[in-house]
Amino acid sequence: MAVIEWENLEEIAQIRMNNGENRHNLVFAETMIHVLNEVLIDERIHGVVLSSTDTTCWSLGMDVDWLFEQYAKGEFDLIKKCLYAVNEMFKTMLTFPIPLIACINGHVAANGLVLACACDFRFMSIEQGFCRFPEVDLGIPFLPGMIEIAKKGIPFHTLEELKYTGEKINAQEMEEHNIILKALETKQELFEESMRFARSLNKKRSVFGEMKRRMNRWIIKAIDEEDPLYIEPLNLTA
Repeated sequence: MAVIEWENLEEIAQIRMNNGENRHNLVFAETMIHVLNEVLIDERIHGVVLSSTDTTCWSLGMDVDWLFEQYAKGEFDLIKKCLYAVNEMFKTMLTFPIPLIACINGHVAANGLVLACACDFRFMSIEQGFCRFPEVDLGIPFLPGMIEIAKKGIPFHTLEELKYTGEKINAQEMEEHNIILKALETKQELFEESMRFARSLNKKRSVFGEMKRRMNRWIIKAIDEEDPLYIEPLNLTA
């Protein structure tokens, strides 16, 4: 089974992350970009729903174990390649001309929550799942571009609280803080609502894509201009 795969469900692309905690590493980022480009080729597709096949997790962020393993082996260029690939994945999502809906059917944390924020809309299940930014306790501050993506999806005062405390909040609290559009009782209801919402957004790609490019241009600028200042010297921890 591929790390990420997709299928056409009545002109909605269901993208499924298949790698357990769905940690972000070089393979994950390159595969996500490849899948999104495949979806784009199919002109029938007018919505994308991104979910996880894991029973517990949607995405728990960067593959820190992989990064530390590469660091121990002195594979510094490979680490940089991974970080740039993750950024390219985010840029692809931020300019993707088809609505991206995060169907959050499990725990979402760290860079996984940034992945959700890179989508255009978010729904989550009450049945299982929390969100959290644990970086304050791990000593791994986000890159500037990641922070800007999080600001897109989370009201700033709530983002400050989550970033500085590392506390968990559940789907109902995420709805109250306008991080997600709606918290659904069960995972089945979550999937059905995500698909229904995706089907309601049959927008012209050229217009939708141009609106996203203009709306997210400051994020792209941070990724392109500020992130390399941390990636090149591998200044990733505090």
